[in-house]
Amino acid sequence: MSELGPLDSGFMELEDIDQHVNLGIGAVAILRGSPGSRAEFTDRMAERIGANPRLRQRLRRAPFDLSAPRWVDDPHFDMGHHLRWAALPQPCDETTLWEMVATVMTERLDRDHPLWRCTVVEHLADDRWALIVTAHHSMVDGVSGISLFQRFCDPTPDSPTPKRDEPDDDADRGRDWRALLADGLRLPVQAPAALLRTVRAAVPLAWNAIVPESGSSLTGPIGRQRRYTVARVSLDQVKRIGAVFDATVNDVALAAVTAAFRAMLLARDEEPDTETVRILAPVSVRTTDADGVLDNRVSAMLPQLPTELDDPLDQLRTVHQRLNKHKASGEAGAANSILSLAKWVPFAPLAWAVRTALRFPQHSIAGLATNVPGPARTLRLHGHEVLEMFPYAPIAMRLRTAIAILSYRDHLGFGITGDYDTTPDLDLLADTITTTVDRLLDSCPQS
Repeated sequence: MSELGPLDSGFMELEDIDQHVNLGIGAVAILRGSPGSRAEFTDRMAERIGANPRLRQRLRRAPFDLSAPRWVDDPHFDMGHHLRWAALPQPCDETTLWEMVATVMTERLDRDHPLWRCTVVEHLADDRWALIVTAHHSMVDGVSGISLFQRFCDPTPDSPTPKRDEPDDDADRGRDWRALLADGLRLPVQAPAALLRTVRAAVPLAWNAIVPESGSSLTGPIGRQRRYTVARVSLDQVKRIGAVFDATVNDVALAAVTAAFRAMLLARDEEPDTETVRILAPVSVRTTDADGVLDNRVSAMLPQLPTELDDPLDQLRTVHQRLNKHKASGEAGAANSILSLAKWVPFAPLAWAVRTALRFPQHSIAGLATNVPGPARTLRLHGHEVLEMFPYAPIAMRLRTAIAILSYRDHLGFGITGDYDTTPDLDLLADTITTTVDRLLDSCPQS
C-alpha cells in the first residue's frame, strides 16, 4: 500500500467539493486500421495491465480521514470495468470523434474500482480508429499519464523500463548513514535561508492566486457537460520559430494560446487588457529516476498572457520575457516546497483546510495551459501504428477553458476543453492557434 500525496489528495477533494467537475485527464490516440476483435483486444490489454500493479489498485479512505487515502489491491478486479467499446455515428469524421471525447470525459471514474478507463472508438473515417485513455488526476499528471499510455503500447528495444509505483522502503533504509548525519548537521544552517526563499517566492504566487483581476467571460460557474476540439501544428516549424526568435517550444505554444484567447475575447465584444488572462501553467518537477512512476510531480506558475497585444511577434517576445521572469522568481519552486512541507502535516487538518479553501470561488485565474513532452518515436498498439495523439485536460474552479499541449513525432497537438454552455467558440481558439503559428513562421527569414 502507498498513501496519496497532498497534491494527489487535493484533486480528490476538489472533485468532492464540486459536483460539476470530473478530474480525469486523458490522451486520445488515432490509429491506423481497426482494433480487431473485442476478445483479442481485451486479452492483450490484460497482459499489459498485469505488469503494472497500480492499474489493479483502488483507493481506500481512512475513517474520519485520519490518514491520507491509500492505494490497495482490488480483490475483485475485472477488466470489464475498464474497457469500453463505442462506434462513431455518421459521418464518422473527427468532429464526431471530438464530441465523443467530450462525452466520455464528462463521466466520472468509479472510485469503487481502479481509477482508469480505456474507450475503444471504432469506424473513424479513412480506415482509422481511436483509443481514449482516461485516468484520475490523483493517480497521474500529464507526464506520467503519457507514460501510462506508452505502457499499453507495444514494447520496443528503446522503450523505457517501467518504474515501481510505490516507494522503495528497502532502498531508503539502505541510505548511507554518514550522508544522513551530514544532512542533519547542515539543516539548522540551511533551513532558515531555504524558508526565507520559499516565503519570498510564495507571497506573489499566493497574491496572484487570490486577488481578482479584471473580470471576463473566461471565468465563472461551469456545468457538467464539456466541449472538446483540437489544433495541430508542425513541431519542426515551432522549433524553427523558437530558434529564430530565441524562444522555447513552450514560448511559441503559449504565444499561440495568447492570440487564441485574444481572438475569443474580441469575438465576444470584450476588450483584452493587461490583466484579463492569467493562466495556471503546471510545471513538471519530475526527475529522471521517477520516469514512469504513476503519481503527480508538478508545481505551477501563474503568468499573465499579453492578450492586450495584437502582433504575434510582440506576443511571443512578451510571453518569453514573462515566463523567464516567473522562472527566475522561484515561483514554481516555492509551490513545490509548500507541497513538500504539506507532507509533514497530519492529513485530517490538511484535508479540512483544502476543502474550506476550495469552497471559496476564485476569480483571478482565467484558464489552464499545460505543455507535456510526448514520444518522438512512432508508437504501435497491438501492431497498429499510432498516427496522432492529443491530450485532454479537465476544467474546474470556475476555469471555463483548458488547453493541453502534447508533442508526438513531428507534430504539436493542442487539446482544448471547454464548458459546454459558456464556451461554444472552441473552434475559434483552435483556428487561431494554427494561423498564429503560420504568421510567426512567415516572420522568419527565408533561408
